[in-house]
Amino acid sequence: MTTSSSPQKLQATIIAAHGRHYLAEADGRKLQCVTRGKKTNVAVGDVVQITTTSGDQGVIDRIEERSTLLYRSDQYKSKLLAANLTQLFIVVATEPGFADDLVSRALVAAEAAGIRAHLILNKTDVAAALPRTRERVQVYASLGYPVHEVSATARPEEAVATLQPLMAGQSSILIGQSGMGKSSLINLLVPEADIAVREISAALDTGKHTTTFTRLYRLPELGLGTAIIDSPGFQEFGLYHLTEGMLERAFVEFAPYLGHCKFYNCRHLTEPQCAVLAAVEAGQIARMRHTLYAQLLHESSQTLY
Repeated sequence: MTTSSSPQKLQATIIAAHGRHYLAEADGRKLQCVTRGKKTNVAVGDVVQITTTSGDQGVIDRIEERSTLLYRSDQYKSKLLAANLTQLFIVVATEPGFADDLVSRALVAAEAAGIRAHLILNKTDVAAALPRTRERVQVYASLGYPVHEVSATARPEEAVATLQPLMAGQSSILIGQSGMGKSSLINLLVPEADIAVREISAALDTGKHTTTFTRLYRLPELGLGTAIIDSPGFQEFGLYHLTEGMLERAFVEFAPYLGHCKFYNCRHLTEPQCAVLAAVEAGQIARMRHTLYAQLLHESSQTLY
């Protein structure tokens, strides 16, 4: 609906994105926004400058400088996940099984973006699968990534008590494969999430039941600046945009060995007297992680954009 009021300049935060349509929030006021031209380089969490075109619509003029940007990419294009994050939570569960490849890729993306990463192990009430799942997540705990055990459905109060203090004052994103219980956790942490999703869906014209967009929820009761970003469940996490140097630094367990290889330009794949390969053979670096490193190195050489 248009109004006769003259255009205003506003600073706002992007709270949802769907295609080229964005929902921004400025002082509690929500505006449907588009970018100028065909640019789609806006991410949820971005602070933007907007010119209003009506009472509830506007055009994004500028994106303010970001402190962090999390995104994934394939051979042809990149997909922005969220901006100005301080931490990332990867949700895994006892059942259905989770993919170590995806967990490690998300951890690498977080390291490359300078974002603190945690794991949430959900569905701990599934006692039969718990010991094996704990064994699997221990690989990540041993690298220094905190693992928080919860059961969103069986022990919701405990889950909230565990996670709320971690979220306070932070801008966090929850990511995970479908079926891990991420939505249940979001609904516990953000009780009005269902209502918000319906509002955002209507504003972005995506249909009431569409949950395939990233969205930001504010939790002022946990402290100024507290935000939780929910992202669609994903089955792949391409990192084609990371260079060789970025990749070797994003595997935190490589750090003690970098600079100790025989060759200064060692790629840590097949080179003789490679300190990283020696650590893999000695069991100091998990072979699974090194295999992924080699795969990511291969992918980064395939980029076409």
